[in-house]
Amino acid sequence: MKCRHCRADLRLPFLDLGHAPPSNAYLSPDAVRGPEVWFPLRLLVCESCWLVQTEDHAGREALFTDDYAYFSSYSSSWLEHSRRYVESMIARFKLDTTSMVCEVAANDGYLLQYVRKAGVPCFGVEPTHGTAQAARARGIDIVQSFFGTELGRELAASGRAADLTTANNVLAHVPDINDFVGGFAAILKPQGVSTFEFPHLLRMVRESQFDTAYHEHYSYLSLTSVARIFAANGLTVFDVEHLGTHGGSLRVYAQRSDTGGHPVTAAVEDTLSEEHAAGIDDVAFYVDFQTQAERVKNDLVSLLLELRRAGKRVAGYGAAAKGNTLLNFAGVRPDLLPYVVDRNPAKQDKFLPGSHIPIVNEDRLRQDKPEYILILPWNLKTEVREQLAYAQQEWGARFITAVPNLVVDA
Repeated sequence: MKCRHCRADLRLPFLDLGHAPPSNAYLSPDAVRGPEVWFPLRLLVCESCWLVQTEDHAGREALFTDDYAYFSSYSSSWLEHSRRYVESMIARFKLDTTSMVCEVAANDGYLLQYVRKAGVPCFGVEPTHGTAQAARARGIDIVQSFFGTELGRELAASGRAADLTTANNVLAHVPDINDFVGGFAAILKPQGVSTFEFPHLLRMVRESQFDTAYHEHYSYLSLTSVARIFAANGLTVFDVEHLGTHGGSLRVYAQRSDTGGHPVTAAVEDTLSEEHAAGIDDVAFYVDFQTQAERVKNDLVSLLLELRRAGKRVAGYGAAAKGNTLLNFAGVRPDLLPYVVDRNPAKQDKFLPGSHIPIVNEDRLRQDKPEYILILPWNLKTEVREQLAYAQQEWGARFITAVPNLVVDA
């Protein structure tokens, strides 16, 4: 396989999770009785540009389908994060009624609703039908398509050139990362700004976050690799912020290389230096990650077996993609985790891909009163614990998280 950015040969292994179905391919009651497609889930490292990436096995159309079930608005903490982002961008870049904001991967309008409410003209680009329709129901203009250089040029030529583009948690989701990044250089006005948020590879490795690996994530990103990819496709990074979202993310600010006038902040060099000091551009940084993943898997399975032998009831919470990665790698099935609760109606009454664990609504928790609740989206642990405080107060439920280390809360 060749690197999807620089086309160098890929030889350095990073993570092998065996085979798994796409993590967001939730199954209906009819589909769960039929065959299921599984793909190898292996990650490799490019020793030329240091882009970590999945092996190519599934195209984007097979992963981001019309019934794609991830809706951003079901996380209250993510909504608050997005609201604060909009306020910050409007103030920093002086956006007003004469500006244009474009969000790529606008999902269900979770972010653009705040732009629209502030009176700033905006539109979104979103390829999946269900989420696009949810955004339109909020009054948001959506271009239903995959984004790339050609679409960026078309939008700019049609009067939709952007003062600000935002792309949250999508840069990792694109198979042709060069074409995708080139689209932002094409759609930006001469002094426009693009921001990108993505989980930070440095945090992924330091904190054993192997469950953020799944087929929909084609790339695993450091500023070291991103700066190179941007530079090759007409963008220059001029600022970076470290965020707590998704287990530790970067927010990267970029501008057109040919016309942008924002000075490069010290934060860019500071982050590059931190990554270099950690060894992100050295083979040794990548060689032990497989061992970390296997430790997390073994610790979780041992606990679930122990609780089953003791006759304890265990429920899962949050039918998240990262949870599916963990459960499938660990071989957890309904005998060890009878069901997973999720507040998203689009997931309820379906089954997790691979494990075939049923997804139910929250009423099931109150009925069963399980002694233990496994929080699968560990990055939302604080939010989930607040939502489920009644379980601890009413029947003494204890919460489990497996990443980065197994923790059973009192």
